[in-house]
Amino acid sequence: MLDLVQSRSVTLGAGRLVCLDGPAGSGKTTLAGALRDLSPGSGLVHLDELLDGWGGLVGVDRRLDPLLLPLSRGEAGRYERYDWIAGRFVEWVPVPPTPLLILEGVGSGSLRHAALCTALIWVEVDVDLRLRRGMARDGEAMRAHWERWMRDERAHFVDHDTRARADMVV
Repeated sequence: MLDLVQSRSVTLGAGRLVCLDGPAGSGKTTLAGALRDLSPGSGLVHLDELLDGWGGLVGVDRRLDPLLLPLSRGEAGRYERYDWIAGRFVEWVPVPPTPLLILEGVGSGSLRHAALCTALIWVEVDVDLRLRRGMARDGEAMRAHWERWMRDERAHFVDHDTRARADMVV
């Protein structure tokens, strides 16, 4: 995967952008950590921090503008971090230009910023395994939120044709 990314031209200012997208619970966060470990000095942003709660998938691509657009000009970007416990956005997080930025999470491969993406990696597993992982992490009390989220992400992926545009499927 890293070979694919490094074989391509820069797309994010002087750096490259890898978008790890796919359904919740499919292993994107784990893969992002492994990729960051293989590329010292890379940056990592989790889209969970940009979502406006469980209903925040709609419009998340616009929330990426303050992060990606300045980086595309070689300037520091930033994003507003959502606190899931407080239920609100709590702070702006600066992100300096880096040779490789890994953007991980549902919606990272949206069409709005496709021209800035060096490589779009689609990550998927069986839907039952995803839900089991979600319940293990978040608790059974969150099942209704997860089920709604799964419907929302399916619609998002259809609207953005995400899987079909992926450079690699894991």
